[in-house]
Amino acid sequence: MNHSRFNSAALAAIAVSVAPACHAATVGSESHLDTGQTAWVLTASALVLFMTLPGLALFYGGLVRARNLLSVLMHSFAICCVVSLIWAICGYSLAFDGDAPYVGGLGKAFLEHLASIKPGTGLPENVFALFQMTFAIITPTLIIGAFPERVKFSFVVLFSSIWLMLVYLPIAHWVWGGGWLAQQGVMDFAGGIVVHTTAGVSALVAALLVGARHGFPHSLTPPHNPGITMAGAGMLWVGWFGFNGGSALTADGAAGSAILSTHLAAAAAALTWIAIERIRIGKATSVGIVTGAVAGLATITPASGYVGPAGAMAIGVAGGLVCFFATLLIKHRLRVDDSLDVFAVHGVGGMLGSLLLAGFALPALGGVGLADGMTFSSQLMVQAEAVGITGLWSGVATFVIVKLLRQFTGLRVTREEEYDGLDLSVHGERAYDFT
Repeated sequence: MNHSRFNSAALAAIAVSVAPACHAATVGSESHLDTGQTAWVLTASALVLFMTLPGLALFYGGLVRARNLLSVLMHSFAICCVVSLIWAICGYSLAFDGDAPYVGGLGKAFLEHLASIKPGTGLPENVFALFQMTFAIITPTLIIGAFPERVKFSFVVLFSSIWLMLVYLPIAHWVWGGGWLAQQGVMDFAGGIVVHTTAGVSALVAALLVGARHGFPHSLTPPHNPGITMAGAGMLWVGWFGFNGGSALTADGAAGSAILSTHLAAAAAALTWIAIERIRIGKATSVGIVTGAVAGLATITPASGYVGPAGAMAIGVAGGLVCFFATLLIKHRLRVDDSLDVFAVHGVGGMLGSLLLAGFALPALGGVGLADGMTFSSQLMVQAEAVGITGLWSGVATFVIVKLLRQFTGLRVTREEEYDGLDLSVHGERAYDFT
């Protein structure tokens, strides 16, 4: 990569990514409205919401049995609604109000007292809050892939609400809101730590506590509609351009570089995944190529604004390779029914990318450089510390939340309801007419 192609705003990505109240921004100290940047971030907000509705909903929905498709779609819609309201009431404020070490304040509760221009961005603060809301929506929605086809609808809604408050909001503040990890120089361009590590580790813990589907691992049916899954994955891939590119908070070469890295990593990971499939089982599958693409997207997310094209492709190959064998380990060796491989794909990918960026962000490897004053070893240590503590906090909090909800609401539907499918037994509807 030609390092000289990065303008001063792109080079500022590192400094601003560890500054208070900025989400990996690549702009300086704007004090006036930039309509171009505002238009791009509004568009990126729509793209990230598109990832959840309908992208992730369809991606997950095609992987379950036909009798549970509507339940997966319902989970995605319900989480979108409840997280949006929590975000407006107190979530944004707790994540981005002030620079206290561990959690923000309530000075912007109900989205009051927002600045006309958010310092350092050139964006109206309500646009920044909207963009961040879409991240808060998709993160707990990722977790539902760990326990579809067997949990109560009330558990999904309550778990997602409490998890947002206890896990997502404080960690978003630690990394993106000027908290203690930001002050140590952690780099997370678009959510390898805040989104994928939190969701992945929490999914693994939840899957263990909820327990496996009846018949796992011997008598489960294959995905009922890989075509729906491929369509959902395509929406995720396109939406990820807003996820990573929008995290630049500016419409310039920095956003373009993040999108280019995102695309190349996804392509490299998808081909890596099906190459391994071809070697192991003699066939390249549709579910395999899209799962590989998602693994690449998750792995490049924390590094997308910091690495060059060659680094992005290398990270994609690493993500496809490591996540493929992680799925085998978790589901087939350890026999944990993380049904849709949330930990193996999103969690492992996010953690891997968060560590790899310490090397591939170096200018010698085509990156834009490390955080101010950091060497490769010190940056790697900070990244590892952030991944470890985030994973630990996410796992412990998820354990407590699930244990409490087990006592108050219960976790699982009955065996008969599971056999009938949640579409009919819980929601009284069917996705398909079988008559």
